[in-house]
Order: sequence, then C-alpha cells, then structure tokens
Amino acid sequence: MINGKKVAVVMPAYNAEKTLEQTVRELSDVVDIKILVDDSSKDQTAALSRKLGLLTFVHDANYGYGRNQQTCYREALAAGADIVVMVH
Repeated sequence: MINGKKVAVVMPAYNAEKTLEQTVRELSDVVDIKILVDDSSKDQTAALSRKLGLLTFVHDANYGYGRNQQTCYREALAAGADIVVMVH
C-alpha cells in the first residue's frame, strides 16, 4: 500500500515462462495485488504464474496485446486496486 491506496501490478503475458519468476522476484514490497493475464501461451506461463501465487487469468485464444491490457486493467479494478502499474 501507498498512502492507504491498494497497489496492483498487472502483467500481460505471452510465452513468458522463462522470465516470469525473476520478474516477480523484483516487484516492490508495496504491491498488494499481483495479476498475470496469459494470452493463450504455448508454454507453462499460466501454471508457473499460479505456482508463484499470482492472480492468473487465461484467454481462451491469443487476442493480442491490446485486449490483454484491457483484461489486466479490468481485473485489477475488480480486485479493488486504487493504483495500477503495468509491467511488460
């Protein structure tokens, strides 16, 4: 939290299995909500995301970066975020 505001980090992802764990480790301690939206990856991105404790949402098809961002923001707001930071 920052000044009483709930902070969410959202991560649009596609085949991010190789870099995801390191990225999550480097997130700040002020982050309250960690969300990953998997755009129908071919690797194990979603499974790893769940293992790392992220709120994980998976598109049923690859809809592209713009729609992935929309899902990220929608889910962050639904989770009660006051501040949303996107990590690419």
